[in-house]
Amino acid sequence: MAGTNPTPTEYIQHHLQNLTFGLHPDNGWSIAHSAQEASDMGFWAVHLDTLGWSVGLGLIFLWLFKKAANTATTGVPGALQNFVELMVEFVDNSVKDTFHGKSKLIAPLALTIFCWVFLMNLMDLVPVDFLPLLAAKIGALFGADPAHVYFKVVPTTDVNATLGMALSVFGLIIFYTIRAKGFSGFIGELTLHPFNSPNKLVQALFIPVNFLLETVTLIAKPISLALRLFGNLYAGELIFILIAMIGLWQLPLHFTWAVFHILVITLQAFIFMMLTIVYMSMAVEKH
Repeated sequence: MAGTNPTPTEYIQHHLQNLTFGLHPDNGWSIAHSAQEASDMGFWAVHLDTLGWSVGLGLIFLWLFKKAANTATTGVPGALQNFVELMVEFVDNSVKDTFHGKSKLIAPLALTIFCWVFLMNLMDLVPVDFLPLLAAKIGALFGADPAHVYFKVVPTTDVNATLGMALSVFGLIIFYTIRAKGFSGFIGELTLHPFNSPNKLVQALFIPVNFLLETVTLIAKPISLALRLFGNLYAGELIFILIAMIGLWQLPLHFTWAVFHILVITLQAFIFMMLTIVYMSMAVEKH
């Protein structure tokens, strides 16, 4: 923690600080030992905990589904096969109902997004002190000050992670729009809608207005995707941290909030997946 007996403010700040690695002006390439050092490292600093948990949970998702595929049987299916088949059918139906184009990528993409985001959100149910304390003890073995060992375990409470996923979806939106409608069609969507007129002079006057409105709408898609997921999970984590400060009385409150938070965890993964499908469908639809 921020000390042997941290104040409530120090306790909260410690839990909300990432394990940051980057180029410090004075210390060179190093791990930040305070929020100020992390800030001094600038834009290109890397959050090692976010990156590690994201990749690790992604690999767990791939391993589980690969194991289910390798052990699949036409006889009586096991629990893992039942679960995977349920997830695949659920996502497949969602894609069929929402995506109106033809693409072999959308269903696997939607399945990956839902399962990956769900697993990252699920880390919010781990008691807030358990893994950070374990990280502090491991850091102490290597000579680090436990008070300055930071370790966040919920990747979706880091706006860098959610924005990274949203920008990847944004790139796919641009790619699919150009592939379906051509570059001229993409530019036409930005300049000829929503206002248009058969009069060419009037239409020319509408172009700057249309371009401004459509550009803002386009850019808002990844930003809203990222901030919606980040905001809901960050708020949930903050409530868990506040509950943990109560002491032993936290147990009933922690359980109650965890039960409710399971709904938030699942819902946010579903919303991220569905909005991705909707945006991809809009990209290939003819207007």
